[in-house]
Amino acid sequence: MADKEFLSVYPYSFHEAKRLNELACWKESHKENVACKKAIEEAIRNGFDGMYLDKDCAGRVIAEFGYHRVAYVLANSLQQKDYDGRFSRGNHDWAKQTYIPPDKDAYSDRNTYFTVDSHPAVLDGFVNQYRRVYQSLGLFDYTHCLPDTEKQDFEGKVVVLSPKTLKESCLTARDQLWLCTGGFGSHAGSRGQAVFATCLADGERTRWNRSDIVGVLADSHLPDWAQEKLQELQGPEQEPTGMGGMEMK
Repeated sequence: MADKEFLSVYPYSFHEAKRLNELACWKESHKENVACKKAIEEAIRNGFDGMYLDKDCAGRVIAEFGYHRVAYVLANSLQQKDYDGRFSRGNHDWAKQTYIPPDKDAYSDRNTYFTVDSHPAVLDGFVNQYRRVYQSLGLFDYTHCLPDTEKQDFEGKVVVLSPKTLKESCLTARDQLWLCTGGFGSHAGSRGQAVFATCLADGERTRWNRSDIVGVLADSHLPDWAQEKLQELQGPEQEPTGMGGMEMK
């Protein structure tokens, strides 16, 4: 699946897409959302024997549509059924972490078109499966970062890129670690968003937005390979300070 290219999830509503002159992108992504919803329902029909859900049920849908789209469709489905106590509280809370833009008009709610209609108890099990498969990727999240991200300056520190920003082919912990080299967005409280950074895995240099960054990686979670790459970037005479994330002077 690592070599497969998946259609990106379009993050805006129909009306916003129209304003941005991006209706074609919205329509293509919405069509894929509906197809993913139907694939989940079919996978559950074929994979549930009345007692147990096939252990590879979620994995097959992920292979077809990718982690990002499956998560988006599942999150939307649980948000649409927020009243339903047959879903675990943990899964309800997980679903709320994904922003699904309201997409209603006078006639319908477009988000209901990709709401999975399988039995809630079985769908809850499917969500559990998805979350276990995703967790097995070993990605970094906010628990690996210093607290109070909004108060942190990023420049000279190793930051964690949000998995939602990465392409499916780059959905690895190695591709999440970047050395911030500057940009207005690297400073706490700045109105700017630009964060310039170098990827520790391959040396790529690019611009991100501050909102793309999960936070500053805590020293205790810096892998050995990243420590070596960091030292290469810093040069032989410079040592990481170890103060509030690995920092380059």
